[in-house]
Amino acid sequence: MAGNTFGTAFRVTTWGESHGPAVGAVIDGCPPGIPLCEEDIQIMMDRRKPGSSAASTPRKEEDIVHILSGVFEGQTTGTPICLMVKNKDAKSASYSTIKNLYRPGHGDISYQKKYGVRDYKGGGRASARETVGRVAAGAVAGLILKRVGIQVSAFTLELGSVRAKKLDMDVISQNPFACPDMAAAEKMAVRVEEVRKDGDSLGGIVQVQATGVPVGLGEPVFDKLDADIAKAMMSIGAVKGVEIGAGFEAARLTGSTNNDPILESGFESNNAGGTLAGISSGQDIVVRVAVKPIPSINVPQQTVDLEGKPETIQVGGRHDISAIPRVNVVCEAMLNLVLADFVLRQAQVRALELFSS
Repeated sequence: MAGNTFGTAFRVTTWGESHGPAVGAVIDGCPPGIPLCEEDIQIMMDRRKPGSSAASTPRKEEDIVHILSGVFEGQTTGTPICLMVKNKDAKSASYSTIKNLYRPGHGDISYQKKYGVRDYKGGGRASARETVGRVAAGAVAGLILKRVGIQVSAFTLELGSVRAKKLDMDVISQNPFACPDMAAAEKMAVRVEEVRKDGDSLGGIVQVQATGVPVGLGEPVFDKLDADIAKAMMSIGAVKGVEIGAGFEAARLTGSTNNDPILESGFESNNAGGTLAGISSGQDIVVRVAVKPIPSINVPQQTVDLEGKPETIQVGGRHDISAIPRVNVVCEAMLNLVLADFVLRQAQVRALELFSS
């Protein structure tokens, strides 16, 4: 199966299945001499692990990351870094009763038609468990960004049609939904409990942003910074839409209102979301990500079996009510990967300039 590697200068390959012995990532292209230990990665891992939010699955995974290579005496060596997280609480028996049925909203039918075989236990590579490797690698990428003054963060803008009206970054850590509006977070809690009783699920919107981004990251024409950001976010299984800056709202504006006036002190607004012509402008990168409802629901749904015969399916087991807020750190990790990749690519450009002068 191709398509498991992301990046150009900072390349990440994720591996493993939801109900296999372990999941993880291999990083190739990380510069040498960066201080790195497992605790540096664990901070982000703890935000993604099951049971970390009110909308989360009751599956209990410690998600302890192990560095298997690429680090010597607390520093990266410039060689491939292999990161592993063991699966300890997978209950494959929960899937035995539906192994011959296609789950609506999942990749079951597309995997079966494409490959002729699929891992029905938790969805295999199509499971959200695959994002463990992304977050681990994203934590390493974040260390590179920190060295150049870039900071990436994410928060819940909307969950179950409840949208934050205030953006108070200080309260994100004070509620279980990572929402910057406490009043909205309280309404989200009520909405989650309503849906939980019905056996259903919810979607929402995550906002990811990066501060301290220098001018000049991104390559014309097909490797635009915003194009790679869109690809990175859309590669997350639960994501169905991405907008940068004003996004779809820009389609409703006139040129005079959408353009960001350039003043002597800088840009007056940021409808462009931090990119111009696919290259970073020096403003904050602002991305919003639409996350679909979790497809595994305890509600009867129409489907077919492996032979195409009509069936009704009701998915039991342990599943999230919403991918939010656990997916927030995945979005953050993917923006880390994109920016770290372009930072290193830009460093290569500067190196070439030195040699050519």
